[in-house]
Amino acid sequence: QVQLVESGGGLVQAGGSLRLSCACSGCTFSRYAMGWFRQAPGKEREFVAAFSRSGVSIDYEDSVKGRFTISRDNAKNTVYLQMNDLKPEDTAVYYCAAATSAVVNRRGERVDYWGQGTQVTVSS
Repeated sequence: QVQLVESGGGLVQAGGSLRLSCACSGCTFSRYAMGWFRQAPGKEREFVAAFSRSGVSIDYEDSVKGRFTISRDNAKNTVYLQMNDLKPEDTAVYYCAAATSAVVNRRGERVDYWGQGTQVTVSS
């Protein structure tokens, strides 16, 4: 059974950094496109960043480009999201996603597995 477990969330001041981790158990990691989404209170879920299944293509939502970096370690079955220069508007629950399709659909329509989420709070 595939299970995604996120960690690394927390409270940080604006301008600070956090690194989120998502460990995938029960899966052959290299067979999945992996990504991150977030959902702020009262808002719809939003795409953040993703790797294609091949690992060659990376996609970022415009507001995080230059600040966030997604990476993956196939040997550890783990995907990371390094978040720098955090802003209060980055406050949300961050979810890891895995898709058997070639890429992660930005609307999350082709996601096969979701993590439980980790809270990121950025204070001003």
